Amino acid sequence: MFLLAVCAATIPVTAGADPDSQILDVRPLGGRQFEVVVHSAAMNRPIPLWMSHPGPGAPALYLLNAVDGGEDGGPWTTRTDVADFFADKNVNVILPMSGRASYYTDWLNDDPVLGRNKWTTFLTQELPPLLGSRFGMTGRNAIAGLSMSATSALNLAIGAPGLYQAVGAYSGCPRTSDPAANAYVHGELAAFGANADNMWGAPDNPAWAEHDPMLHVDQLRGLALYVSSGNGAPGPHENLGDPGIDGNPIRLLDRMLVGGVMETVIDNCTRPFVDRLAAAGVPATVMLRPGGHAWAYWQDDLHQSWPLFATAIGA
Repeated sequence: MFLLAVCAATIPVTAGADPDSQILDVRPLGGRQFEVVVHSAAMNRPIPLWMSHPGPGAPALYLLNAVDGGEDGGPWTTRTDVADFFADKNVNVILPMSGRASYYTDWLNDDPVLGRNKWTTFLTQELPPLLGSRFGMTGRNAIAGLSMSATSALNLAIGAPGLYQAVGAYSGCPRTSDPAANAYVHGELAAFGANADNMWGAPDNPAWAEHDPMLHVDQLRGLALYVSSGNGAPGPHENLGDPGIDGNPIRLLDRMLVGGVMETVIDNCTRPFVDRLAAAGVPATVMLRPGGHAWAYWQDDLHQSWPLFATAIGA
């Protein structure tokens, strides 16, 4: 079981670029799996991570959770085979076990419900030097996200040139600043009690356009890029025998109806983004498929995008 409590450090504290950012604790979870707790100076709180560490001299893959940050519906580690899949691969896999409804970005203002969110600072400035020093990483990185965090992964790569060599966006809506996308983001965060105006300001604030991947596709040039979405129609994972449905017809109906509608919306975001990449001459591996908004498809995406990532980061 992944523990989120912070205890006294069992290793010497490792300081990062910010002298107040530091690794507080590293706990073995068995095999190559670890719980790592890092204090973020920018957010002034401890951030728990799940990590798969093969030993020194390996690159890194950062995986971001969905809109609940892995805190409610379950993270990558319980929803997919991520631990087993990477058990024999020469890569550090880093999974923040927090960040609900945050878009993994730096918010302009503290939110009454979510508190302080400075995830861009944490993920691009505080965390990499800490982990690189403690675990002997190579400095080559990939990042991938799903649903909400697919947009986050693209924005993080755009905002930190040179930090990542590969990026994956699985079933996300890579638009934020047009009226429909803006309303979508506000509604998504409101479901968690958060106010998106605290993130990037009022809808006319330039920060929304600054964090709209659709407007910055040229800045993805040179990255190994993987983009996916379903079209909402039943696909290979809409069946009673699929993991997560486990013979339950109610779960199947939910995946087909709720997941189908959600993925139709996502598809209507993703296809124009893919067209914009093509028009700009930015290469991408694109997976447009049948299927709904479900973890089974994101596990497939992780498996299918890994060879692309591995080549880019030298895994």
